[in-house]
Amino acid sequence: MPEEINSLFQLSRKYQGEQIFKWIQGGTLGFESMTNLSKTLRASLAEKALISSHVAETLVDSDGTVKLKLKLYDNYFIETVLLKDKRGRKTACLSTQAGCGMGCAFCRTGKMGLKRNLTDYEIVEQFLLLVSKYGSSDEGIKNIVFMGMGEPLENLANLKKAIGIFHHEDGNGIGFRRMTISTCGIVPRIIKLADTGLPVRLAFSLITADPDLRKKLMPVSLKYPLKEVKKALVYYQEKTGKRITLEIVLLGGINDREEDIEYLLKFISPLKVLVNIIPWNPAEDIPFSEPSAERVNWFRDRIVNAGIPVIERFRRGRGINGACGQLCVINKQDEPVVNPILKQP
Repeated sequence: MPEEINSLFQLSRKYQGEQIFKWIQGGTLGFESMTNLSKTLRASLAEKALISSHVAETLVDSDGTVKLKLKLYDNYFIETVLLKDKRGRKTACLSTQAGCGMGCAFCRTGKMGLKRNLTDYEIVEQFLLLVSKYGSSDEGIKNIVFMGMGEPLENLANLKKAIGIFHHEDGNGIGFRRMTISTCGIVPRIIKLADTGLPVRLAFSLITADPDLRKKLMPVSLKYPLKEVKKALVYYQEKTGKRITLEIVLLGGINDREEDIEYLLKFISPLKVLVNIIPWNPAEDIPFSEPSAERVNWFRDRIVNAGIPVIERFRRGRGINGACGQLCVINKQDEPVVNPILKQP
């Protein structure tokens, strides 16, 4: 935030923090390019600070999806993805943790385990690095989903601060309704999010409403059973009035049964929801199968016929392991750590 920049660098003029904030949020990653600052100030800032994350690898799929592998200050790696739909709209899919501790059986990220939470600026830097290369068109990057690596609600404090930066009028000014948090069902954090009044969108990775099957696929259900998650979602909806997205990753022959439809419809009542069907994306060393197109269509039609709105997630980034559930990197720590904000050991 501008006021934090002023405080960090002990700037005497308020507008200088505002100028620096605008440059950074516009994707300018070096102080030397901030031409409305004096040369003396630019040189001083460059000696003191830097962007702490940097791009270690860039992959571009044939469908236009971009995946950045980012190296963090302590030598952990994360991935972030830029999606572009058929109408040219761009969405940044950002990570909130290095790795993930949820251990969902169908997700490659869960195989990494949790390394650590990302700081608020590490969440923001993913967006800035995407903007610096791919956000300069008239359309720009106008949508953000927190659906990359990690469970966002397990890093709620840093996530809230990052959302405030994204929304700031002197930055990118992204509307709250254009930002979506996806959770696997952390009950106390869903309640806390509702109490904050933060008007972002919420997506719940339901996968299946069969409580026994969900416990096998998603260990989080052992701690937070579905009936408790539903209570939290009802509370969230009562507090916010917002429709909730239910995400269902369809696994061939596993959660695409008739009984899964019955469990789902029972779970939905009395919630106001949008069901997002996501055909499972193959991931290395994960023994599941993609559902057939016929089965996906059948599953979708059964929900639609029950009067529930449905969308099917468009498949993007599979050629670069950038699709839902495919993000994963090998993390190595073999270099000295420096302070991510000030260039000091």
